Amino acid sequence: MKKLIAGIAVLVLIGYGVFEYQQRPAAVEDKWADVHHDPRHEQDSRNDGQEGQDQQGQQDQPEEQAKLTISSDEVRKGSLLLINRQYPVSEDGVLPEIVSLFQRKDLVKGFGILDNSVQLPLDLVQKFSVIVESAKNDGVTHFLITSGYRDNEQQRELYEKMGADYANPAGHSEHNLGLSLDIGSTVGMMKDAPEGKWLEQNAWKYGFVLRYPEDKTDITGVLYEPWHFRYVGLPHSVIMQEHSFVLEQYLDYLKEQRQITGAIDGQTYSVSFYPVIEGQDIQVPLPDQYELSGNNIDGVILTSWDAKVRR
Repeated sequence: MKKLIAGIAVLVLIGYGVFEYQQRPAAVEDKWADVHHDPRHEQDSRNDGQEGQDQQGQQDQPEEQAKLTISSDEVRKGSLLLINRQYPVSEDGVLPEIVSLFQRKDLVKGFGILDNSVQLPLDLVQKFSVIVESAKNDGVTHFLITSGYRDNEQQRELYEKMGADYANPAGHSEHNLGLSLDIGSTVGMMKDAPEGKWLEQNAWKYGFVLRYPEDKTDITGVLYEPWHFRYVGLPHSVIMQEHSFVLEQYLDYLKEQRQITGAIDGQTYSVSFYPVIEGQDIQVPLPDQYELSGNNIDGVILTSWDAKVRR
């Protein structure tokens, strides 16, 4: 997810708390409505007495909250993008700083790599390393990254080799985005190996989700892949875990709710969905600390949190 506030320390929350949901209060609904109507309509509806309000009265009004301008380009960027056969990866959506783990052996600590083709964004390697260290404390130590980022040419070759039942066309795979990795085990198949079971039970605590679970194939359109994990970040992975959502369901849920608030281990979050029309900008209230992600379809998700150190 695009980090828009510099200087925020990285903190991986270990999922100590549960995301406690609240429906949008009326005040939030009013703010949501204010985003999408023309403020000139309010001006036109004022009566003469309001228009003649004296200067002192105007000074008594609270200062207007700062606004964040969001362009339609943001719909195709971030860690919550839906990537599938219908919605491809945009060039702007690919994560930066993609490195070869074969060449950067200093980053390969506590896990192995299948071969010299494995590439990942540096930030994702660091996030996965935290998972590996935590699993080690539970005696789970045989992780193997088998695939990470793929460019379009690599995806095209895989698609031609594996076919449509087992791979997506070039540009339509999460591997083209840089937020997914295939994780194996050196002691067995992921469905049965300790590494697979540990990740299925714990990955969500670190911002990762099992992207294609066995009981959601009718929703994802992808066969069960116990090795394929996607980074969505906190608090999203926690919410998805609580509701047993896959990404498709979570994005629909946010569009329906428009805003949800809650806390994880005392850290308060607000997650808001804003529809965005192609070629148009919108303005929304500017939080002090936030991250922004598009859904790759028709809007953006603004995640804000209180002043405590996060991630």
